[in-house]
Amino acid sequence: MIIGTAGHIDHGKTSLVRALTGVETDRLPEEKRRGISIELGYAYLHAPGGPSLGFVDVPGHERLLHTMLAGATGIAHALLIVAADDGVMPQTREHLAVVTLLGVTQGTVAITKIDRLDPATRAARLAEVQAEVRALLAPTALADAPMFPVSAVTGEGVEALRLHLLASARPPGAASLQDSARAFRLAVDRAFTLAGVGTVVTGGVTSGTARVGDELRIAPQGTSVRLRGVHAQNQPAEEARTGQRCALALAGIAKDEVHRGDWACAPSIALATTRIDVQCQLWADEPKALRSGTPVHVHLGTSDVTGSIVLLDCDTLAPGGTALAQLVLHGTVAVWHGDRGVLRDASATRTVAGVRVLDPFAPQRYRKTPERLAQLAAQALPDRAARVAALLEHAPLGLDLVQTARAEALPGPGDLPLPADAIRIAGDALAIAPAALQALQTQVLERLRAFHAASPEEIGPDMRRLRRLAAPRAGDALWQHTIEDLAAAQALVRSGHWLHLPEHAARMNAAEEQLAQQILPPLLEGGFDPPWVRTLAQDTGAAEPLVRQTLASLARRGEVFQVVKDLYYPLPTVERLAAIARECMADGEAVQAAAFRDATGLGRKRAIQLLEFFDRVGFTRRVKDTHLLRPGTPLFEGGD
Repeated sequence: MIIGTAGHIDHGKTSLVRALTGVETDRLPEEKRRGISIELGYAYLHAPGGPSLGFVDVPGHERLLHTMLAGATGIAHALLIVAADDGVMPQTREHLAVVTLLGVTQGTVAITKIDRLDPATRAARLAEVQAEVRALLAPTALADAPMFPVSAVTGEGVEALRLHLLASARPPGAASLQDSARAFRLAVDRAFTLAGVGTVVTGGVTSGTARVGDELRIAPQGTSVRLRGVHAQNQPAEEARTGQRCALALAGIAKDEVHRGDWACAPSIALATTRIDVQCQLWADEPKALRSGTPVHVHLGTSDVTGSIVLLDCDTLAPGGTALAQLVLHGTVAVWHGDRGVLRDASATRTVAGVRVLDPFAPQRYRKTPERLAQLAAQALPDRAARVAALLEHAPLGLDLVQTARAEALPGPGDLPLPADAIRIAGDALAIAPAALQALQTQVLERLRAFHAASPEEIGPDMRRLRRLAAPRAGDALWQHTIEDLAAAQALVRSGHWLHLPEHAARMNAAEEQLAQQILPPLLEGGFDPPWVRTLAQDTGAAEPLVRQTLASLARRGEVFQVVKDLYYPLPTVERLAAIARECMADGEAVQAAAFRDATGLGRKRAIQLLEFFDRVGFTRRVKDTHLLRPGTPLFEGGD
């Protein structure tokens, strides 16, 4: 178990840790000269055949609270230290705010320096200080924390405190059922070099297990390293486990390439982000409400970055209140769902709020929509299975399993507790609820029906065009699955690249079939300037309405395409024109009407009509006065 000290400067934190463990945690010359802690200090207490305790001794000075926050990451037990002669002081209150906002629920209070009390008034003074501390703790999760009067000078009460802390420790590596599934993470608070060992990083293991020889990743920068050696709780070990304080010897990285604020983690969960959606709780003692857009210092893990907070479900947050928010950071960090952090004001002089990470992959757009707020409410659920089920329910376009597993710090998508009826798509890449898939398919058919009503002469849109019409935000895998599922159920029909409803298929009688055989050859022979409907009617002796009806049926078959009213181009000619358009854009530049006119030998008006047709069917898209080929379009690829 990792225990973190908390308390005002000069209340005896370092002296008490030394009395409990026999280890002097002030190691810097300046600390010894000034008699105060400046950096984080570490000590260990090993019970023979029993638990092992790791102590993180933090500085108490208000200007060093950023260092205290780095040390508070990953602690399981807070040791709040209050001097008997001083009682509760400003940093007592702020350190308590920090451990409370970080979600620490186990704690012990040590009333130190009792040797300085006058024997005649000692009992009364102790009762007074204990009452003051009890009132301070009352609104927090540490309200019932036991108190131990101690003296690091005489040793009085130290043994009782030591036994209590050992009894409070969970077995090494013990974790909740949910935490036991998570991959390895260690929050780096120090990096240094040892002769013969190389780069060493230290920190608390917040989840998972890593063994000597494992590949790890340094996040957020993403550097791959190999674990050469482990010291767990200050003893050589073959593995580092949840709840331990460890030193990791790393191969493949220099000391200057890893810093406090980084993480050593399993490669499968490494991530980097500058936007984080969180649940924010404003400290109850804050003098005023928190406004959206307020600049803050963000302490997450052992990192300290500046940024701003955007409230998502309200404009202001009252003291003691909770809201959904997005942190927009000025630097890159690595965080995972459930991580706790603390916000300080812009000048870094006051702790103002605590945050719990909901989504490390926060979107920049649509962040306040009802759909997004429902997803964040799902993210706030404490049970992982319930959380994943709720996320799936509020994911109309499917749930990205790879990203969700990474955000949850799980080794892979297969470790997510998906509901039994979830539909997996593209292996383990995506899942969607049956109701969501049905709603999407209904929407696709409705859009296709509307398309046919608006453009009865066209065979139908291609897959990409239909996606732009029906579900522009759907991913490739989901869209492919949706169309294939509808086609398998014969709810829609593929004709080449085109999609249409079964009832939209062209049905021609014998007279129309005969006329089609007559009008197709002149359309082909016309090249880039085929005959109009009136000319075809005159040449074949058929009535214009019958020619139009026959051409419309051929268009529904995908054999001809109407560029403008009464002007149809056969498919081979369209493919040749598309090939010319591709050549005009071969250097990546957009095609202009003049260049296309010159390449085809057509007049400017006809060239513009053809380019507008290509825009309409989704082969190109217009940008101002130019036309760009849509990336990856498969349309009209038969031309040479």
